[in-house]
Amino acid sequence: MRPVQSIGTIETLFENLDLVLFRENTEDLYAGVEKKVSDDEMHSIKMITRKASERIIRRAFEYAKENKRKSVTVVTKANIMKLSDGMFLEIAREIAEEFPTIEFKEILVDNMAMQLVINPYQFDVVVTENLYGDILSDEMAGLIGGLGLVPGANIGDDMAIFEAVHGSAPDIAGKNLANPTAIILGGCMMLDYLGKTKESNNIRHALNEVLSKPENFTHDLKGTATTSQFTQAVIQQMKR
Repeated sequence: MRPVQSIGTIETLFENLDLVLFRENTEDLYAGVEKKVSDDEMHSIKMITRKASERIIRRAFEYAKENKRKSVTVVTKANIMKLSDGMFLEIAREIAEEFPTIEFKEILVDNMAMQLVINPYQFDVVVTENLYGDILSDEMAGLIGGLGLVPGANIGDDMAIFEAVHGSAPDIAGKNLANPTAIILGGCMMLDYLGKTKESNNIRHALNEVLSKPENFTHDLKGTATTSQFTQAVIQQMKR
């Protein structure tokens, strides 16, 4: 689950965005099933299963219903990959019938990439496969200011892991330049998961206030604040 929400007064392409992407992250081409046919030919196997597809698609619809969202959009390339993406789309159509109050949309991934930069407001909750989800969530992050602002939650049946969608960012490790917003928001998602919504809302409010002042903008937001300065500003705001 990757929520993409506008925050603070950061200058972005679009204002007041509130999108949530559900990305299946256990299979697809990311399963790493590859075969060397010859020195000049390599195969990568796209794996899509009914079990994993049903789980992520159902969760997207359940989230939409629980949070009074208007629509769920399923993203595939089913016109070309008729078996793998075709099954993912068919499962989405089946599950959509169980949620008649939620508008169901389906779109091809190339068109989705274009529509996001033309009019992202037409989307609400988005659900897709692993590779498409990775690419589209980064594109969506760019609409609100960058990867430093977007958290992610990997939720299974028995455990959950929360993170910044950009990963560990080793290229800026130790330079006091990183934007900690994404990992802090990941912590907020963890608090929500644990039922600590009062605490998570307090942190989100502090982040919004801090990111409403340009002097707190970090390097990725074309500002000069260091990671330490930003973090201290958030802590001070939480105490108010």
